[in-house]
Amino acid sequence: MDRIIHESKGEFYIGGVDSPDAQLFFEEDENVITITSTEVTPAQREQGLGKDLVDHVVNYARKEKKKVDPVCSFAYDVIKSTPEYHVVWKE
Repeated sequence: MDRIIHESKGEFYIGGVDSPDAQLFFEEDENVITITSTEVTPAQREQGLGKDLVDHVVNYARKEKKKVDPVCSFAYDVIKSTPEYHVVWKE
């Protein structure tokens, strides 16, 4: 399912701006995108929204030629278990 992912400063999110279904927070410098946390509302869990957000960050990092540092444990697990994401993983 294609979900619309919105961007705000330091955040990608799915759903409404005032009450998103899922959010991924990050910090970015010239070389690295640090994922600090991923949150999904209880009603939307187990639907792949968090993974979609991590995938979006990985694709964004590829485009911007940056590495991803998944400080968030959820993002870390997704990146670690997805070999095609390792190209941008800042281990």
